[in-house]
Amino acid sequence: MQTTEISARVLDERAFIGRVYWWMAVALCLTAVVALWTASTPALQQVILGNQIVFYGLIIGELGLVFYLSARIAKMSVQAASVAFVVYSLLNGLTLSIVFLAFTSASLASTFFVTAGTFGFMSAYGYFTKTDLTRIGNICFMALIGLILATLVNMFWQNSMLYWITTYAGVLIFVGLTAYDTQKIKRIGQTVDETSDEGKKAAVMGALALYLDFINLFLMMLRIFGQRR
Repeated sequence: MQTTEISARVLDERAFIGRVYWWMAVALCLTAVVALWTASTPALQQVILGNQIVFYGLIIGELGLVFYLSARIAKMSVQAASVAFVVYSLLNGLTLSIVFLAFTSASLASTFFVTAGTFGFMSAYGYFTKTDLTRIGNICFMALIGLILATLVNMFWQNSMLYWITTYAGVLIFVGLTAYDTQKIKRIGQTVDETSDEGKKAAVMGALALYLDFINLFLMMLRIFGQRR
């Protein structure tokens, strides 16, 4: 009887993890398609990238959606949470279209595969390791705050040394967060019913965390390996 219960919990956990990665993959595909479409449509480029108000409005909208999802997820329906995540990935595709314009297709493809390999390895480590990564996750989160502040300062200072320091620090931070977030998602999967509304919303939030880790790791890698047009 006990063996049956353990097997059922393992199956529920795997189903939950599968749902998380499914949502993440969908969001990444939507972002890539929208970014590519925007980069290949001059009229759309002019509206989004040629108008600072529109561009920064999109960025503010993205940040607002992330904060809204994080703060209100418990009171939202599964459908509302899913729609908000999809809308976020679409908006992110619009703003990330600048990447397709700034870098060569070959370097984008090679950087994507490097990022995917790194992300996959660290996510697997986070899933299978027996080591508690909570301390590493806390350190990475605090370092992320410092990274954001340093990046904002360097937008005005334009110091090349600080640029590369934040780049390599960013790679380390998001590598660590990938492992930590994966472990955290696995633990959540052990405590929720993946077929319940709570479990489905938790899967969306888990997918959002991994999606952000992947996108930010890709952008940091692009600074290192990307070749500008």
